[in-house]
This record gives sequence, structure tokens and C-alpha cells, in this order.
Amino acid sequence: MTQNQSPPDSVPTQTQPDLARVPLPDVSPTSVADLVDVDRVMDPGIRPLWPGMPRVIGPAYAVRCAPGDNLMMHAAIYRAEPGSVIVVDSGGSPLAVAGGNVCAVAQRRGIAAFVIDGNIRDLQEARDAGFPVFARGVFPKPGTKHDVVPSGEAAVGGVRVRTGDVVVADEEGIVVVEGHRAVELLDAAAEREAGEESQRLDDWEAAHRRKIEAGLAAGGDNSGLPD
Repeated sequence: MTQNQSPPDSVPTQTQPDLARVPLPDVSPTSVADLVDVDRVMDPGIRPLWPGMPRVIGPAYAVRCAPGDNLMMHAAIYRAEPGSVIVVDSGGSPLAVAGGNVCAVAQRRGIAAFVIDGNIRDLQEARDAGFPVFARGVFPKPGTKHDVVPSGEAAVGGVRVRTGDVVVADEEGIVVVEGHRAVELLDAAAEREAGEESQRLDDWEAAHRRKIEAGLAAGGDNSGLPD
């Protein structure tokens, strides 16, 4: 290693550190998803692991793990800024990348949530503590802690996630917004929700009906819709 090279286990700090401190609008993934391409929406197989999990909105801290190893995930709970959502590519292994104590330490250090393309264990401990975990499932055996993998970017649930992007997640799904567009898009989603809340159902139905009839007519179906 030359004098100017970083050690292999070094990772970038948050590329958008201010997002961990700036209040972000409390908006639904559905509202954000309407404003981004489908490649920013995660595979629905990554889901809340306990019922009633609160919505999570925060800057991503992206982590890659070697298959069967969880070293980089465990390092991330100390490296990520408070308020971060640790987003993990587990390398395709079923072995758990985190357990109850890792969740507890992360929560104590101010980590907002885990989003894991893989599994955890000790689910009851995370649930009892109220620590949000979105993952594919649970697996009782953990991985090893040997492999250093460059982090800062990861493919999670079919989405390319970079440290500093913003994660919006709840029971409706998980959307990742690029960091440089996060404030703009989340503000737009908040305005969209405010407009929808003020709209009467009768007005929505009338506009929806016109849209569906126009779509049918454009496809050659002019039979209309019954009253």
C-alpha cells in the first residue's frame, strides 16, 4: 500500500451528512414512488419484519457484505451517522447479518433502521425494542466476521443505493431517492399528499372516471362505463 492509499476497509463518510440533521417531510413511499422511476423501488420481498413498524425516512449508509460474512454490517453500526438507515447487501447468503445485540447497539447509537437484502436473527428482541428492520426474513445462524468489502454503494432489493441517498420505508414498500434530489422530491411528495387530503372523494372519482374512459377510448373501446 502506498502512502496515499486508504486502507481497504475504509469507507466514505455520508455524502449528504446534512440530511441526517435536516428534518425531512413525513411522506409515504407511495407518494414518493409516483415521482421516481421503478428502478428506485425495492423488491417487495424486503419487508417490515414486525407488525406496526413505524415509517422510516433517513439518509442511507450503504454496506456490502461478502457471502456468509457480516463484518461490514457490524462495522457500519459504529461508522454510520445517527439518523442513518443502514442498507445492506448480504451477498446472497441466508446466514443472518445481524442479531438482537447488533440491533440494540445500533438503536442506542441513533441508527434509524436496517434495510437488509438478506436475513437477521433474534427478531423478538428487535420487535420488543421497537427497532425497525426491513429484511427478507429470519435465519437462526449468523455469518462469520472476516471479510473486508468496499462499501459506500450497494445493490439492495434491485436498487443501486449510495451512501447519502434517502430511504423512505414502511409497510407500503421501500423507495430510495438519490441524495441530490431528496429534498426536492420529498417536498413535492408532501405537496402531493396535501392536495390529495383536501380533495373530496366525489371529485377524485369524477377525475378518475374521465381518465379511465379516455384510456379505453384510446384503445378502441368506446362502450363507456355504467353510472
